[in-house]
Amino acid sequence: MSEVFNLLLLAGGAFVASALAAVTGFGGAAVLLPILVLVFGVRDAIPILTVAQLIGNGSRVWFNRSELVLPVVGWFAAGGVPAALVGGVFFATAPLGFLKRLLGIFLLATVLYRHVGKTGAFRPSLHSFAGLGAIFSFLSALLGSVGPIMAPFFLAYGLVKGAYIGTEAFATVVMHVTKLVAYGGASILTLQSVAAGLALGPIMVFGSFIGKKILDRLPELLFVLLIEGTLLVAGLGFLIFG
Repeated sequence: MSEVFNLLLLAGGAFVASALAAVTGFGGAAVLLPILVLVFGVRDAIPILTVAQLIGNGSRVWFNRSELVLPVVGWFAAGGVPAALVGGVFFATAPLGFLKRLLGIFLLATVLYRHVGKTGAFRPSLHSFAGLGAIFSFLSALLGSVGPIMAPFFLAYGLVKGAYIGTEAFATVVMHVTKLVAYGGASILTLQSVAAGLALGPIMVFGSFIGKKILDRLPELLFVLLIEGTLLVAGLGFLIFG
């Protein structure tokens, strides 16, 4: 009975996570990771999450393919690929609780700054995405996903709705592929992890499809408010639970 419950929990979590990420561009990991930790344990959960997210993000790239901003992806990958390889090696022994609480503080501060910061807030240049890619890919290899802290920079560049969702997803695909190479090299990516992640894949694709349908009907203001709400929830979650 417990195995059936675990399967239903995983399937439901994968669908909700992928649909949410298809609308906001992030937040899926915050939904799915606790469930994977409960079922598989933390060391297996992050590689499984990476496989599942690779499929989910890939589907979001496809559903938003006409709106991709490829130069952003290219510069992100230039810094992200080597950093993800290094981060994947560190993952095997890294203490994660302290880093997650720092991320929580950063997320809450980001939302606050968007409302009380100076006029003319920071707008990243195209070339700055190489540095952003290095930072986020390294942290993602340690934490499983850093979508919430990537979101403000893609938004600040001027990407919205399909262009934001698809471009951020493509950058994340590059990051996840590199992480899987690093996990494999560190012997923490097992056949069981790959199989579990692949099994969640079709559910992630379906969730992305439903989320895309919702996204196409969202007013731009509501889209931004939904992102900020997700940032607040994720930030408090990281800060409180670590």
